[in-house]
Amino acid sequence: MKAVLLEDVKGLGKRGELVNVSDGYARNFLFPRNLAKEANSQVMNELKNAEESKKYKTDQQIAHAKAVKEKLEAKTVVIHAKSGSNGKLFGSITPKEISNEIKQRYGEVIDKRKITITGEIKQYGKYDCEIKLYTGINAKVIVEVTE
Repeated sequence: MKAVLLEDVKGLGKRGELVNVSDGYARNFLFPRNLAKEANSQVMNELKNAEESKKYKTDQQIAHAKAVKEKLEAKTVVIHAKSGSNGKLFGSITPKEISNEIKQRYGEVIDKRKITITGEIKQYGKYDCEIKLYTGINAKVIVEVTE
């Protein structure tokens, strides 16, 4: 019997997969526990629509990530900070501060966990920074720390 899984089943498959199982296993275990539905035309149509919806959503996310990359690529983010007499900053520049500056200046919300800084920013100068927008889509930004 063919069944569409509603939940992940260990040793059988992941949610949304079409699997071939014995009649007894399906009727006595999968169906009573709402782990699967019998694969009829309505369920197959729902599965197909769910896959198309997921693909559309992924395509939208990729398009947005590419647009953000074009907007931010090779831009300079200027951050003002205070320092001591020897030129060292009080503390360091964090990804959160970079994220806030990008949001303020370019209007793009970037999660601070997606920002990778090369080394630590503890002095004035220019530093390279990479932003992971989506799997395989990264934007390189220059962070300039000034007084």
